[in-house]
Amino acid sequence: MESSTRILILGLDWSGRILQFDRNAAAVLSADPDGLLGAGLDEVIPGAREPLLEAAKAGRERTAMLAVETPGGAVLDAVVTVHPMSGGAPDLAALAVVKVPVPLADRFVDPAVIRRALLDDGLPRVGSTLDLELLARGLMDVLVPHFCNSGALMLLESHLDEEEPPAGPGGPPLRRMAIAFDDGDPSWDAAFPTGETIAYPAGTPYARCVESGRPVFASFDDEAAHAAAEWRRPPVADLLKGASMLLLPITSPAGVLGFFVCTRNAAHRPFDPYDVEIGHAFAARASTFVENARRYSRERATALTLQRSLLPTGLSAPSTVEVHHRYLPGSRMIEVGGDWYESIALPGARVALVVGDVAGHGVKAAVTMGRLRTAIHTLAGLELPPAEALERLDALMSTLGEREPHFATCAYAVYDAVSGRCEVASAGHLPPLLVPPGGASTYLDVPPAPPLGVGGGPIVSREFTVEDGTLLFLYTDGLVENRARDIDDGLAGLRRILGPGAAARPLDELCQDALDGVYDDQHRDDIAVLVARLARIPADDHASWELPADPAAVRRARGLVRDRLARWGLDELADSTVLLASELVTNAIRHASGRLVLRLVREGGLVCEVFDRSDGRPRVRHHGEPAGGEGEPAGEGGGTADTGRGLHVVGRLASRWGVRRTPGGKAVWCEQELP
Repeated sequence: MESSTRILILGLDWSGRILQFDRNAAAVLSADPDGLLGAGLDEVIPGAREPLLEAAKAGRERTAMLAVETPGGAVLDAVVTVHPMSGGAPDLAALAVVKVPVPLADRFVDPAVIRRALLDDGLPRVGSTLDLELLARGLMDVLVPHFCNSGALMLLESHLDEEEPPAGPGGPPLRRMAIAFDDGDPSWDAAFPTGETIAYPAGTPYARCVESGRPVFASFDDEAAHAAAEWRRPPVADLLKGASMLLLPITSPAGVLGFFVCTRNAAHRPFDPYDVEIGHAFAARASTFVENARRYSRERATALTLQRSLLPTGLSAPSTVEVHHRYLPGSRMIEVGGDWYESIALPGARVALVVGDVAGHGVKAAVTMGRLRTAIHTLAGLELPPAEALERLDALMSTLGEREPHFATCAYAVYDAVSGRCEVASAGHLPPLLVPPGGASTYLDVPPAPPLGVGGGPIVSREFTVEDGTLLFLYTDGLVENRARDIDDGLAGLRRILGPGAAARPLDELCQDALDGVYDDQHRDDIAVLVARLARIPADDHASWELPADPAAVRRARGLVRDRLARWGLDELADSTVLLASELVTNAIRHASGRLVLRLVREGGLVCEVFDRSDGRPRVRHHGEPAGGEGEPAGEGGGTADTGRGLHVVGRLASRWGVRRTPGGKAVWCEQELP
């Protein structure tokens, strides 16, 4: 029951005469303490007989809104309920419960009403939240108007921010978490803004409350103007003039967390020891809620910081591939999740596009996400096909699950901006959405596989050619699934958003439209979105030649490379590139059969690639190691004088080099920086 309402109880006989009444009824309805005894209900509350007493005689409960006139002449709107009685005193027929508003001057008079409003009704209503800001507002809404006219909740910054520096000479800083007032005056917000950090000097009531951890009385009888001048806030003089103030400490095992500031204006009874007892009991219970919310907020902030530090800070891709992402953390009702995204530029105008989701929430999910991201970067650097990369991730998740079970879903795509080919594999993840220019969007039919860490099935990729300007949309399940919507409806809605014409729209607008409507979901999971507009590099930026597996092809390769670099205006790279191409082609001729392909790609850097039909991986052989192994580079084997020169030369001249598998064998590549 709110403290702004007073309950009056009257016992009635069958004729409606008052046989019993409580202290509140005598104080409100009669000037004489015994004046109610024997009076008729309709005499005290005009109009009560017909709607109420007649129902009571029939054994029914009835409620009516009636006007009650007090001995002082005030007219109050009263809610009157008559309850039929049986089995009690012989003459007692009904019980009338009258609820009337408390007069302004008597608002904080009854300690029992205040205690009930604060401890029994108010705290259980707000104590369930772990959001510190919501909790602070809820606690202040209980104190005002049930205990005071205005107030604030102040917490020490050192308990809110671990990196807060130690207290200075002005005292420890406190943050105003919430304020409340009952007169509707906007000056309160201007004079005491929420979120402000302030330090109170030693000797002030605020400093004494923090130091002692005990309630502190204060009065602004003659100090309101002084406080306004000291704080440089003129409205304070009028707001606190003649006010009575009570500071209630908020404590925990960690020490004093802060305090409640409670003030009553001059029109109300000032605080007394009874109020201290009630207020201290309220603050003691509220301290538990504040401490729980504070710890939760700190742990959640730590987890969010960890998660965001593990997410990519930048996305890379070929110049013709436009990539945009959105990451939306889960709502405050949900713990930190493990969604992530990646766009990793690969040599030869290729890009790896990845979106994944670790099951569960909290710091452990974020840490697992970070491990998977690191592994993805490593596997992308090894240039493994998407299906094989996910199989390696599955093995990693199984190893991590030996200590603590975990699983994750992941979609992995590699796009080649030279050929326009895209290869996609998925492990338990929702299907990527493909949006061709001018056509209808479709979900890719990628062969299904179990989530990472579950095992039990092979991971197979799908390869296809895409038209320039096509959108590839990768996402996590939080985008299309929630408590109020079936996942099929979410998938259909996403397909409508990325319908015809979407391929020509800006990517940030598409991401915004896809996320529209999810912000208000209080049980929203975290969401990762990655969208790429795919396009080939210009035909003049790459060249390829098919060569026979004949030593004479090396001379031809040199001439082709030199001519192409002259057309590109890269004569200063001609000598080094000719030597690199010669070594790679010679190696392919020596250790592979059939025809081979030499390719030059000018994209970000100058990449020279040689494709052959051998699956042996070239390696650098160190001094003294016997020659003749499969996949040795040019110059190795046969005991010639230039043994061991091949990949050593490549490693010295190129900024980086590597090998990747292809459907027909392998490709050995090296890259140089453009001048």
